[in-house]
Amino acid sequence: MAARLEHSELVMHLTPMPLTLAHIQAALAMPPLGERSDFDLNPDVKAALMPGLKQRPAAVLCGLVERAGGLHVVLTRRAAHLNQHAGQIAFPGGKVDELDPSPLATALREANEEIGLGEDRVEIIGTLDPYQTSTGFRVTPFVGVIDPHWRALPDPDEVEEVFETPLDFLMDPANRVRHHHDRQGTRRTYYAMPWGEYYIWGATAGMLKGLSDRLAVLAAEGAL
Repeated sequence: MAARLEHSELVMHLTPMPLTLAHIQAALAMPPLGERSDFDLNPDVKAALMPGLKQRPAAVLCGLVERAGGLHVVLTRRAAHLNQHAGQIAFPGGKVDELDPSPLATALREANEEIGLGEDRVEIIGTLDPYQTSTGFRVTPFVGVIDPHWRALPDPDEVEEVFETPLDFLMDPANRVRHHHDRQGTRRTYYAMPWGEYYIWGATAGMLKGLSDRLAVLAAEGAL
């Protein structure tokens, strides 16, 4: 299966568009494809950092909303005054606190705190493969369907903006690029999915690619 994933860009055109909830549920029902990470495109960095890197548990919510034009993904732009990842595009979520009974509870709590999404307004339909960040978090991405009548109430201490991006755009490899930055003499490459004024990159883009890869495998097998 890993070998087939290397050719996801070639088979993704077989995936029906627009994507439906049935397609997403089929993708989430697949066996795990393997943990993803910030190091997928940076094996040299992984070799240098991983031996001493902690893996603190975290969780995020990839929320889907059905609109007239198809499924959309709910994303946030982090507040500009934050000390870490200021202004970046992210899923609602965060680290697992000691009082959280589970990673799912973390994702739901953070979504409520960050964007005002109550548990009664979202139905969890599955998880994507865990994602390891270069900052030492092992993230569980939960996928949920959000009530289309819900309206975001962003917490200005954490979130500058809540917006929705078409899922079809994010799942199309033609809209996914590889960019890089140089830090302390080391080049780090990452996935990005620029959409209008929004630059979706890093771990968020990597987790979305994980869902795209699942859809690509199903398309290649004729299961969609």
